[in-house]
Amino acid sequence: MQPDLSGARWRKSSLSGDGPSCVEMAFVGNDVAVRDTKDRDGGTLVFHRNEWTAFISDIKNGGYDSLT
Repeated sequence: MQPDLSGARWRKSSLSGDGPSCVEMAFVGNDVAVRDTKDRDGGTLVFHRNEWTAFISDIKNGGYDSLT
């Protein structure tokens, strides 16, 4: 079930500057919502916080380096 995102505080990386080409995220309860800044109404992916934490950990540990 999709969480209520009406009060979500969206944020993006400070490294992305003022440009629109980025991904925004918001913590909503035990979930993390992710959307494209270029198309904020185009859909939102929602992950459980544990899934998001594992994903970020994999990135930091080079788990996706071979994809580049």
